[in-house]
Amino acid sequence: MNIFIGGAWPYANGSLHLGHIAALLPGDILARYYRLKGENVLYVSGSDCNGTPIAIRAKQENVSIKEIADRYHQEFNENFKRLGFTYDFYTRTDSHHHHKTVQEIFIQLLESGLIYKKEVEQTYCEECAQFLPNRYVEGICPNCGQHARGDQCDNCSTILDPLDLINKKCKLCGHSPIVKRTEHFYFSLSKLQNELENYVEFAKNNATWRTNAIQLTERYLKEGLHDRAVSRDLPNGVSVPVKGYEEKKIYVWIEAVSGYYSASKQWGIETIQDDSIFWNEETKSYYIHGKDNIPFHSIIWPSILIGLRKKGLPTHIVSNEYLTLEKKKLSTSKNWAVWIPDILEKYHPDSIRYFLTINAPENRDTDFSWREFIYSHNSELLGAFGNFVNRTLKFIEKYYEGTIPEGTIHSSIKNKVHDLYDLVGNQIENTNFKNALEEIFEFIRYANKYFDEEQPWNQITEDKEACNNSMVSCVHIIANLAQILNPFLPFASNQIKELLKIDVHERKEFVLSTKQISQVKPLFERIDVKRIEEELNLLRSHSIT
Repeated sequence: MNIFIGGAWPYANGSLHLGHIAALLPGDILARYYRLKGENVLYVSGSDCNGTPIAIRAKQENVSIKEIADRYHQEFNENFKRLGFTYDFYTRTDSHHHHKTVQEIFIQLLESGLIYKKEVEQTYCEECAQFLPNRYVEGICPNCGQHARGDQCDNCSTILDPLDLINKKCKLCGHSPIVKRTEHFYFSLSKLQNELENYVEFAKNNATWRTNAIQLTERYLKEGLHDRAVSRDLPNGVSVPVKGYEEKKIYVWIEAVSGYYSASKQWGIETIQDDSIFWNEETKSYYIHGKDNIPFHSIIWPSILIGLRKKGLPTHIVSNEYLTLEKKKLSTSKNWAVWIPDILEKYHPDSIRYFLTINAPENRDTDFSWREFIYSHNSELLGAFGNFVNRTLKFIEKYYEGTIPEGTIHSSIKNKVHDLYDLVGNQIENTNFKNALEEIFEFIRYANKYFDEEQPWNQITEDKEACNNSMVSCVHIIANLAQILNPFLPFASNQIKELLKIDVHERKEFVLSTKQISQVKPLFERIDVKRIEEELNLLRSHSIT
C-alpha cells in the first residue's frame, strides 16, 4: 500500500515550541509505523518561508527576509532531526521548484475557470503607503468579539477578510487603515460546494477525520462556501504568473498547502522515483496539523486537487486541538512558551515524544506542565519501562554472565505480545496515538508484575530451569517492545536493539536469536524534581505580562 503523510509547514519566522511539536508528532509516528509494516511511505513537509510573518520579523530585526527564512529553516531541520522525525523530504517554500510548481497549479486552475479576476476593496495604510496583507491587519472578530488577525480568528476558527474586522489597525504602525480599490484573482470555491459536501460525507461515514475537522468543515459548508482571493500585495512569495500582474503574489493559503504536491514532485526528481503513485484513489493519505489549520486541509487543499482533477484527496485529517502551558494559552508574543531548542538541550527526546503523545490534545485541549512532564518521565519512562529493561538485562549480566539462557517463553507472554502488535497497530492506523501508547504501557506494567511474581532472585538458586524460562520470557518482551515502541520512542528502541543485537526490521512478533547481550546501560536517567520549580521560575521570568 502507498501511504502519503503530509506534516503542516511551520512558518520560518521564529523557533518551534511544544505546541508545534504536539501537532506534528503524529506524522512521524505514522511514518515509522508504516515503514516497519513494509508499506511504501512518502512523508513530506517543509518550512513556510513566504508570506507576512517572515516579512514582519525581518522588518523588526532590520534584516533581509531571506536571512530570517534561512536561520529558522536550518533550526527547524536540526530540531526535527534531534526529535527523531524521519521526513523523507523536508524542503522550503522559497525554493525555485516550489515557486514553479505553484505557478503551474495557478495556471491550471485559471484555465479551468476556477480562478477569475475581479476588482475589490482592500485595506490600505496611508502611513505605510501600502496595501496591507491580511496578517498586517488586526482588530476584533465580528463573530466572537475576540482579538483576531485579518485572515483568521484563532479563538473561533472563523476565516476572515480584513474588511470584516472591527476597529481595524495596521500591525506595522498602529494607524487605522482606509479601504481602497484594487484588482485581484479569486478562487471559485462556491462552484465546488456539492463535490466537497459529497467528499466530506464520505470521510464522515468512514470515520477517518478527527471530530473537530468534521464539525468545523460541516459548519463552513452549511454557511455556504465563498470565493476567496488567491492573490495579494505581499512583500515576498510566489509571483502571479499572468502578464501585468507579476508584482502580485499568490496568496499563502493556496500556495503553502500546494507544498505537499511540490515536495512530492521534488522528492521524485531527486530520488529518481515516481511520485504520481501517491496521488491516486488507492493511496492512504494522512494530513497532520493543528486545529487552526483545519479549513486549509479539509476545504482548500481538496478544492485545489479537485480543480486539478487529481484523485489523491486527503483520506485522514489528523487535526489536534490546542496544547496549553501551565493552564494558560501558549503565546509567542508574550514568550509564554517552551521553545524546542531549549528543551532539547536539557531533556531526552523520547521524554518529549512520550509526554506529547500520552498527553496529546487529540480530542480536547490538554496542558503541558513541568510537574507532570518530569513526574511522567520518572514514573513511566524510568520507573516502568526503563526499570523493566534494566532489571531484566542486569540480572542476566550478573547471573548469566551476559548470555541469554536457553529456555521456553511462557505461552501467556507470547499471546500477549502477539495481540499487542495488532492492538497497537489498529490504534495507530485510526490515529488514536494516545490510546496506542497507553496500551503499551499497560503491558509494561504487566511485565513488571510478571517479573515480581516469578521472583528470579529466588528461582536462580531454587529452580534454575524456571529462572531460565522467566528470563527468556522477559527478553522476548523487551525485544518486541523495541519494535512496537519504535514509532513512539525511537531512541530508547534503538538502544535496546543495540543491546540485544536485534536485526529484525519487520513489524511482527519475533523470537530473538541473539545469545550474548552488550554491556547494559540505563535507558533513562532520573530527573531531579527540583527542576520543576527551576523551570517554572525560568518560564515566569522570561514571559512578558
